[in-house]
Amino acid sequence: MAISASQVKELREKTGVGMMDAKKALTETEGDMEAAVDLLRKKGLAKAAKKSGRTAAEGLVAVAVQGGTGVAVEVNSETDFVARNAEFQSMVGGIARAALGVADIEALAAAPLEGKTVGETVTDKVATVGENMTLRRMARLEADAVAAYVHNAAAPGMGKIGVLVGISGADAAAAEAIGKQVAMHVAATNPAALDVADLDPALVEREKQVLTDQARESGKPDNVIEKMIVGRMNKFYQEVCLLKQAFVINPDLTVEKAVAEAAPGATVTGFVRLEVGEGIEKEEEDFAAEVAKTLGG
Repeated sequence: MAISASQVKELREKTGVGMMDAKKALTETEGDMEAAVDLLRKKGLAKAAKKSGRTAAEGLVAVAVQGGTGVAVEVNSETDFVARNAEFQSMVGGIARAALGVADIEALAAAPLEGKTVGETVTDKVATVGENMTLRRMARLEADAVAAYVHNAAAPGMGKIGVLVGISGADAAAAEAIGKQVAMHVAATNPAALDVADLDPALVEREKQVLTDQARESGKPDNVIEKMIVGRMNKFYQEVCLLKQAFVINPDLTVEKAVAEAAPGATVTGFVRLEVGEGIEKEEEDFAAEVAKTLGG
């Protein structure tokens, strides 16, 4: 089958391999993108072991916490100039506060904000600024205590990455202290799930298949291969599961053990991580063109 240039480009961005290797892998897998990624990994050609969303859109993620409830909201803009604008930041902060009273993004769009709905507020801001904006995502987390952290903060409570961490079984002060540290860890490591049981079964099966294929190429006996796979899967879990990851503040401890030491009896019950533009592909534009667009040129 014919492989398009856009498919080759997408595979190169996901794996970091050269154009010919990407095209060959897509040809061998008949255009199946995920299978091509696995094939390149099996051959040792892929530079990254896991896919990550391409951060391409601008805007802000804002977080808000009230009691045992935390919310994170992403509002996108076309340029970073608008994201740094005080009026835009004020609007995003208001949207985050409104999100504390609703369950999902649809309800948030209909929620009241300064005499209008949130959706109408965003639409009006588009007309005022002359740049497209979208209310893209909302996440909600509930626990005994919720800690929040914003990375690359543009203003209090909002920035490029917003994280919420739920802690149960600890007093408020201890939960806030260790929760903030774990939230910083989540911002840095971007775990796939809280623990093994929370991982997407399809992701686990794909990883196991790739590791099995790699182990079989060693030519070792089946009983040795089985042990190799178990060991490599355990290493995979340690890389992608929050509770099993080495704590960035003290790599000698896992996150789970660090929380237990800092606040005896405490457990992490959940987390949320939103990054601006995650998974959105943006048309490349040079700096001069971005300035011209901002000025209405």
